[in-house]
Amino acid sequence: MRVSAIILARGGSKGIPGKNIRDFCGKPLLAWTVEHCINAQGVNDVWVSSDRKEILEVGNQYGAQSIFRPDNISGDQATSESGWLHALDEIEDKTSTVDWVVAPQVTSPIRESSDISSALEDVQLQGLDSLLSVNENSDFFIWELNGEENPLSVTYDYRNRKRRQLIEKRFLENGSFYIFSPKILREHQNRLGGKIGFKTMETYKMFEIDNPADLRLCEVIMRGYDLDKT
Repeated sequence: MRVSAIILARGGSKGIPGKNIRDFCGKPLLAWTVEHCINAQGVNDVWVSSDRKEILEVGNQYGAQSIFRPDNISGDQATSESGWLHALDEIEDKTSTVDWVVAPQVTSPIRESSDISSALEDVQLQGLDSLLSVNENSDFFIWELNGEENPLSVTYDYRNRKRRQLIEKRFLENGSFYIFSPKILREHQNRLGGKIGFKTMETYKMFEIDNPADLRLCEVIMRGYDLDKT
């Protein structure tokens, strides 16, 4: 069974310019995700897909192979699915058939290689077609401003608040990584399909980097849990 990790890392970040290769806990941000995949048991090869040469060079430096992503699927409106499909075709044209794709998010560096390894085991043991990483959230009380005089409680009735022990388990898609078969991606044009499973991660691993404040918070978490030493 061949498992390929495909890391999408385009260069057009507006929240943090140069985000994918910006220093994070002593390494380029991209490097953490490359190393998580390289060190994960069950992953055979790691690829970085990008529209920027300097990003691909950083990927190479830390052990990943390169795929140049065309401009027409690198803009703000381009989907991750388009990037994965392009990369998958390139990989299989250059090498051989891929059985499973691990698709991690560069901006979610608070993870461990073991998260990916155990998720790959779950895919096989549970006979899954795709998997997403999640966090359990038992206190998921969401409100919205709906144009009325008072805000609206969306996910529960504030007039009939349940005790915490009676609240149903809910799961938050954290975007850290996905696993899917090429067949699912090609047939559904989607990262998820068929029999879908969860990989539940620790709560502190839910944070991702979209702006400078996130960068500082994630650095504190990364160092606080000694993940910068792995």
